[in-house]
Amino acid sequence: MSFRLTLAVAALALAVTTGAARAATPQTQNLSHAELKQMIQNAHTAEDYLTLASYFRWRQQQFTQQAHDELAFWAQRSMNISLEAAKYPRPADSSRNRYDYFTYEAQQMGRKAAYYEGLSAAISR
Repeated sequence: MSFRLTLAVAALALAVTTGAARAATPQTQNLSHAELKQMIQNAHTAEDYLTLASYFRWRQQQFTQQAHDELAFWAQRSMNISLEAAKYPRPADSSRNRYDYFTYEAQQMGRKAAYYEGLSAAISR
């Protein structure tokens, strides 16, 4: 019985902390493509540019984390050399391509964030 109670308390704590984490994140992190495009077109103040920069930094972090996860998966797949994996494209090749994609996207998001940070700094002078 105490195990079930402990499990229930742990599940409740997890639900509360994830709800608090979601409440703490800004709404700009849940933008659709159309909303982002509209936000870019309407940005004219330093605060608008900083909001865009923080969005792109957040996306950069996401892609960096995905690249890190894929790197570990790539290493795992590289260790598995079998007859099936010898054919092209090998599973390790697929993981390498995904890693390259996530790394490229993280770099692009970093460039966009730096661009909007620069615009914000130029306006605030």
